[in-house]
Amino acid sequence: MHIRHRLAAVAAAFIACSAAARAQRPDALLAEIDKRATAIAAKVTDWRHDIHQNPELSFQEVRTAKLVAAHLKSLGLQVRTGVGGNGVVGILKGDKPGPVVGLRADMDALPVVELADVAYKSAVKTKYNGVETGVMHACGHDMHTAMLMGAAEVLAGLKSQISGTVVFLFQPAEEGPPVGGAGPMIKDGALDDPKVDAVFGLHVGTGQLGMVSSRPGGTTAAADGFRIIVHGKQTHGAFPAGGVDPIVVGSQIVLAFQTIISRQVNLSTAPAVITVGAFQGGLRENIIPDSVWMIGTVRTYDEQMRVSIHERMKRTAEDIAHSAGATAQVEITRGYDVTQNDSLLMNRMTPVLQRVAGQGKFMVSQPSSAGEDFSRFAARVPQGGLFVSLGVTPENMDWKTAASNHSPLFVGDDKALPIGVRIMSNMAVEFLRQGRVQ
Repeated sequence: MHIRHRLAAVAAAFIACSAAARAQRPDALLAEIDKRATAIAAKVTDWRHDIHQNPELSFQEVRTAKLVAAHLKSLGLQVRTGVGGNGVVGILKGDKPGPVVGLRADMDALPVVELADVAYKSAVKTKYNGVETGVMHACGHDMHTAMLMGAAEVLAGLKSQISGTVVFLFQPAEEGPPVGGAGPMIKDGALDDPKVDAVFGLHVGTGQLGMVSSRPGGTTAAADGFRIIVHGKQTHGAFPAGGVDPIVVGSQIVLAFQTIISRQVNLSTAPAVITVGAFQGGLRENIIPDSVWMIGTVRTYDEQMRVSIHERMKRTAEDIAHSAGATAQVEITRGYDVTQNDSLLMNRMTPVLQRVAGQGKFMVSQPSSAGEDFSRFAARVPQGGLFVSLGVTPENMDWKTAASNHSPLFVGDDKALPIGVRIMSNMAVEFLRQGRVQ
């Protein structure tokens, strides 16, 4: 074993032991964080409801960014706006020297008509891909933003006791792959002045209320997008032999993609998913259209499998189209990479997460096929990143059958908000006082 790795292992063991002791006997600073998070719970809830009722799609988060920036300025933080688009960066310098930690939240919503029965329901409408639809925080980013605003208030009030600097990263366009918002924020220097050593992120989702989970290594999948246009030959619906039906060809392509996953790649090595999310073509019941198009997503954990699936998708679509006398134009765009949780950070923060979650409310999670722009932040900082999940299903619902993220029926319980504030605040303070690992 390399000497650096042996030293890191020893350091990890020592840190884990000392942190475990703190987890059993929370010190005054951690107790104060908990107290302050509870005290501002109503304020955080109000922010969450306001953001939820005024959702903004990726690259359009103007109102949300203004709300965030105004709050950070009111706390006396150094604030940068327009970072990587609509991103907001707040810098809190503690009164004592130390390392730099980043805390990230995403701000954008989805083109979804909200069907959930909540008092703060979104009524916002928009056009997306030429279709009239609603806008909804169906992925919980309203909760993420409100939680990090709360963490900023808690930590700003403890400035005199903080050793180091906290950089608050409010990111736009997480739901806008392949560009996303993290990459543009990084290019605009969000991690550079001051240079962030480690970064933490949190995501809410369907699960037992208050259940906290994370894992070392790969935690969310690489997420790539694809667009396929099938060109046929338009004809009367009563005389299909007079043309080439792109709807039938496209349907065969959709079904064949599933055999790539079930028959052509070894899923015992890593999971993978191909999903067609939209399929459109034609305007009238008795006209076979000239073309159809489909868009979708590919999720993988292994880079070789990622490349192989892309190649197989292209070959499959083109060959099926060719066999019917049609053509298929295939475009596959690489998006977010796998989110890698740093193992040492995981070891350091596990006692913190156990204490915040409470008895029996922390678990090591399985890899998720969701994709995350947080991966770009985690890959760019020297000490790596840690991404944590928080269950937010209301207690009066069965979390095992409750609607998941991205559903029009997704609901997140406000009771989870102070837990999220405590998670982010505690991880930041714990990293700052333990310091960098050399």
